[in-house]
Amino acid sequence: MLLEKVLIKRGIKQFDNVNFSIRFKDGEEIKVGDGESKFTILVNDSINKKEFMKSTSLALGEAYMDRVLDIEGDLFEALNMILSKMDKFSLDEKALKKIMFTSTSKDNQKEEVSSHYDIGNDFYKLWLDNTMSYSCAYFKEDNDDLYSAQCNKINYILKKLNLREGMSLLDIGCGWGNLLITAAKNYKVRGVGITLSKEQYNKFQERVKEEGLEDYIEVKLMDYRDLRKSNMKFDRIVSVGMLEHVGRDNYNLFFENADAILNDGGMFLLHYISGRKEYPGDPWIKKYIFPGGVIPSLREIINIGGEKDFYVQDVESLRRHYVKTLLCWYDNFNNEMDKISTMFDERFIRMWELYLCSCAAAFNNGVVDLHQIVFTKGICNDIPMTREHLYR
Repeated sequence: MLLEKVLIKRGIKQFDNVNFSIRFKDGEEIKVGDGESKFTILVNDSINKKEFMKSTSLALGEAYMDRVLDIEGDLFEALNMILSKMDKFSLDEKALKKIMFTSTSKDNQKEEVSSHYDIGNDFYKLWLDNTMSYSCAYFKEDNDDLYSAQCNKINYILKKLNLREGMSLLDIGCGWGNLLITAAKNYKVRGVGITLSKEQYNKFQERVKEEGLEDYIEVKLMDYRDLRKSNMKFDRIVSVGMLEHVGRDNYNLFFENADAILNDGGMFLLHYISGRKEYPGDPWIKKYIFPGGVIPSLREIINIGGEKDFYVQDVESLRRHYVKTLLCWYDNFNNEMDKISTMFDERFIRMWELYLCSCAAAFNNGVVDLHQIVFTKGICNDIPMTREHLYR
């Protein structure tokens, strides 16, 4: 533990503008910053130094999951301060290449997607809202609850798509289907949703039948790579929170498939977590939460879209909305802890708490962003010239 203390005391110098405390197993406590401590990090055991040098985030994340480290105080507040220094974290990509650079083959990506989204509908139903939306909400008012904000998000997207009765809409990565259900009910459009998750597919089909929308909506277990040979055509395409699973090597392929099934003059809305620059991702998130996940930068997606003859009509950041969304999920998660603890062990629960709070902190610090981009396929002059209609 002596070496542990030396390393920690050296490392905390970069946190000179953050007020917190560190308490070791033997009772010694170190104060960081000049003000009152906002939280206390409890060091209950030694962290593997070699693993720490490979990846700060992976080593600290696993230490928290295993209670080697603990937090006294608000977990989000602590992570918000710690991740403000994330540019100082170490990362050896070569040593972690099996985690950082996984196969983008169809079979492997299906397995990676299933590992997260097929945890179980009963689990997600506990802490998502009634729309079962698992993506950034849109808080029009400060007092919007999560359900209202998710309905806002769906309606906002549908307005951006400038839908009219009789149009066709494809949802790539449709989740549990609320966007297409709302589109069919409000706009009388015919929709197809595709997903790789059997759990989402089954629940979406069930909801379509409950709503009596079998004549309007079809759900398919389908990979986006199969779209261009499907002979389907659509007036509109939407994809919410799916691009992060495509992988940098496949962005061109993704756009080629979208191009193949979108009618000329059609609109394509992408809603996705974005980065300022191109990087392979965080090793803890990639190992435990989203295997194979890669966050595209805004500039590379706009560039690829332009090369495929997609015209950018609108770009909007909803970064701060995702902070609120994630904290709502975290509150819901904690409120359902009695039920969740019967479904999963403590390590999984601590992992999920860390996932929700660290992502909220990452968005709050601008480590990542959330963008909506509206493209048209070729020139389209048949859309509103202002945003005024979006806010009515």
